[in-house]
Amino acid sequence: MKLPFYIVDVFAEEKYSGNQLAVFLDAESLDTETMQKIAREINFAESTFITSIQPENSSAEIRIFTAEHEMQFAGHPVIGTSWVLMNKIIESQPHNLKLTVPVGEIPIQQSGDLVWLQAAKPQFFDVFPKEGLLSFSNLSISDFDDKFPVQEVTTGSAFVIVPLKSKKALENLNLELVKMKEWLLFHCKTNHRALYFYYFDEGKLLSRMLYIESNQIMEDAATGSASTCLQAYLLKYHSPEIKTVNHQGDFINRPSRIYFDGKLTGDFFDIKIGGKTQYIAKGEWEV
Repeated sequence: MKLPFYIVDVFAEEKYSGNQLAVFLDAESLDTETMQKIAREINFAESTFITSIQPENSSAEIRIFTAEHEMQFAGHPVIGTSWVLMNKIIESQPHNLKLTVPVGEIPIQQSGDLVWLQAAKPQFFDVFPKEGLLSFSNLSISDFDDKFPVQEVTTGSAFVIVPLKSKKALENLNLELVKMKEWLLFHCKTNHRALYFYYFDEGKLLSRMLYIESNQIMEDAATGSASTCLQAYLLKYHSPEIKTVNHQGDFINRPSRIYFDGKLTGDFFDIKIGGKTQYIAKGEWEV
């Protein structure tokens, strides 16, 4: 059996930046174990498998896998897969798409060279003492931005949002594996456990996402799901309206740009993130 596939860079202003993504077509007959093996073989942060396309409705269903497990929602796979569908697969090249992932249907819109997704309603979990993070990091208490809390937030995948006071603290960040793993296991509400550190000053937003996979600390070049959580967090604590660009991946030589356009009205969070996708390659995968 042969599967057509595409490779793209997502949240990338130019090729060979942003976050890599493999998109597999005609995957409706694959079982979960095979999808997981393929994702582990290609070993990107995530790979997606298109299990259904309805061109007449501009809609599709996908599944998302890291090298270790299936994701319920992830931003850069949704943005990148949508770009492939709208620009390479569906002949009518629609500007709007309904993309279904395990957490539900995600509205997608393409405007110029940006693809935007509408995030689900956020949930705000526990607030944590900043002192707890000192046990597994090189941070000092003065490195945290004390105007904002350390809090776990989810829009489908959960992240602990950590506000820092300087770019230097973000750039020099160092974490210790065993104690970080213990802290995440003890504190996080869901099975998706990750930390999203950010620095936001004078309109410049910088971020880093760190997590544990294959028993090592990993850093993601661009994390759309974390960005929707961060946008919700900023709408709640910083300003009820936000339009900015999140700079992620700069410290690992994969510069990524995630566009924010959000608004909080009463209790309603209107969360949108967008990004550019760069076409890299296509081919056939022998299953």
